[in-house]
Amino acid sequence: MLIGREREKKILMEAFQAKESKFVAVYGRRRVGKTYLIRESLDSRFLFQHTGYYGGKLADELFEFCASLREYGLKDFARPKNWLEAFELLKELIRNSTVKRKVVFLDELSWMDTHGSDFIMALEGFWNGWASARTDILLIVCGSVTSWMLSKIVHNKGGLYNRLSFRIHLQPFSLKECEAYIKSRNIVMNRHQILVCYMIMGGIPFYWSFLEKGKSLPQNIDSIFFARDAPLECEFDYLYAALFKKPEPYVKIVSALGKKKAGMTREELLKATHLADSGNFTIKLEELESCGFIRKYHQFGMKERNAVYQLIDNYTLFYYKFLENKPSDEHYWSNQINMPLVNAWCGLAFERVCLEHVSQMKQALGISGVLTEIYSWACKQDSEKGIYGSQIDLLIVRRDQVINLCEMKFSEKKYVITAKTDEEIRKKASDFLSVTGARYAIHATLVTPYGVADGSYAGHIQNVITTNDLFS
Repeated sequence: MLIGREREKKILMEAFQAKESKFVAVYGRRRVGKTYLIRESLDSRFLFQHTGYYGGKLADELFEFCASLREYGLKDFARPKNWLEAFELLKELIRNSTVKRKVVFLDELSWMDTHGSDFIMALEGFWNGWASARTDILLIVCGSVTSWMLSKIVHNKGGLYNRLSFRIHLQPFSLKECEAYIKSRNIVMNRHQILVCYMIMGGIPFYWSFLEKGKSLPQNIDSIFFARDAPLECEFDYLYAALFKKPEPYVKIVSALGKKKAGMTREELLKATHLADSGNFTIKLEELESCGFIRKYHQFGMKERNAVYQLIDNYTLFYYKFLENKPSDEHYWSNQINMPLVNAWCGLAFERVCLEHVSQMKQALGISGVLTEIYSWACKQDSEKGIYGSQIDLLIVRRDQVINLCEMKFSEKKYVITAKTDEEIRKKASDFLSVTGARYAIHATLVTPYGVADGSYAGHIQNVITTNDLFS
């Protein structure tokens, strides 16, 4: 059963029902459900489907491609020496078909593009010189290496320039979609438990597929991550190795960011990773960003060169906190509930979930239609100028001259605003206005699972956003 993805399904069906040939690119991070989306939306009505062979050389890729051609009915052909010949065989398969709409699905396209193979040239020739001239072909290409898909297909400056009919960047599930997914599998969890699960797994459907009904959330987390031969115990190595041919520098970057809550500048990352300061380093940052592992943000009032990079992938954050040096206790998570290490992680992970649901937060604030910009901001202490020193993780800067200064506080019950918390929020607002000179009304906004408890300082908060709001 396909959950959500309504816009994406509509695009694929429009391409399928078109009266002319269409070329569709689907991309997104590994395990996000790209192949499942395509198969379910089109009910696996493929004239030809092939998946690239991970880690293969040209000969391996061609061998596997031929195996797929045979599986889909092409007989008695000589093995191709290159991709140009391989695509000629695909043309023959298509010519022999009497199916009205000829759907060709090439999955994990980047794995097929081995060094020096001229795969892209052959793909260009197949589409530009033949398939696009027909009216009956739907070519769908898919890949997990988002950076490769963007550079070689979506933003191709050669023969495939501006040739795509549609492109789908498949995003992880939202909290609401995760809730619908577990309901479809008859797994009973309340919204707070779904939130905590999202803090661990993010919105990656493949990870959620390991949840078992009849188990508590801690039991599930133990069996998925901490038990002997747990299904996701090696996921980190597979994840980055599958996306990047040389994953070591990428892992160095995310490892460094995993140690810095507020993120790091490019210069700080270079110092921490000891990688060469070159254009390749910038490309690696862009690739990690395009794959959804990190985010690049600008501090309010700061220039582009002062951009900050922050680890945003929920699973990677969880890995560095608890799995990098995996404990021997197979019931580790069940035994760590309410322990300091887990409580500290909860605060950080909850912030990341909020950053992934800013549109839901805007809806809760009633500003979905207002033009906004999203920033973080920090300043150092300067006693002489009366600056306390502040870190603000989320500012929603609105065209209507209001800034929502968002404080994200994880709690297992209604959050109590103490005198200390109230003072911290007021100091942050004061620092921000003093340093930036911004002429906006500052609305202190608290994002916390169960809302705010009544108290002396609760009235100082302009807006409260709860877990239910994040599920909207």
